[in-house]
Amino acid sequence: MSEAMTIAAQMREKAGKGASRAMRRDGRVPAVIYGDKKDAISVHVEEKALRKLLSSGQMLNSVVEVQVEGGDLHRTLPKDVQFHPVTERPLHVDFLRLAKGQKIDVEIPMHFTDEEESPGLKRGGVLNVVRHEVEVSCRPSDIPSQLLASLAGLEIGDSIHISQVPLPDGVDVDFEDHDFTVATIVAPSALKSQDDEAGDGDGEAPAADEVPTTEMGPDVDAENMDGKDN
Repeated sequence: MSEAMTIAAQMREKAGKGASRAMRRDGRVPAVIYGDKKDAISVHVEEKALRKLLSSGQMLNSVVEVQVEGGDLHRTLPKDVQFHPVTERPLHVDFLRLAKGQKIDVEIPMHFTDEEESPGLKRGGVLNVVRHEVEVSCRPSDIPSQLLASLAGLEIGDSIHISQVPLPDGVDVDFEDHDFTVATIVAPSALKSQDDEAGDGDGEAPAADEVPTTEMGPDVDAENMDGKDN
């Protein structure tokens, strides 16, 4: 299970774009903590500390404990991080408070094992990952760091569906309406090209005098054709 991350925060005394820009110049990132049927509070966090959490690659599917200076500790799930479109600096963060015993929906990365036991991969097949992440429902304490699927025994053309992926205790995936594909073993492009050529190789190219031509009628002036229909 993924471990809770922590970050310190301070209350925001002023709101508005001007105040937010001033915070960012000072190396702070505006944020909001909301949910659990409580009032939302506006805070700001250190950009350096936030970047460290983001660099782990697991912040958005982990519990983050936000300790507000002079206030409460909030168990949260980051729901949105806004980035600058050019510099990619974090501009704002939304933290969702987690109620005790509450189930949440979170995206969990897929990982694949036993590649050496896949006959299809040994024959040159390629693993085509259809779902890099899968949305699961679980309690915050049960959030897995990853979902594992075995490739053992898979041939070229075989697929792994979500119903075949083992789920940890307390973790559910809603696939009743659609048992979606997680990954497939596909033939490499070289083999595909060879198969396509083999399929088209039964017929010979038509001789020059067999290629159909289009005759221009007597009212068509060939020298004045300017491609108006192109």
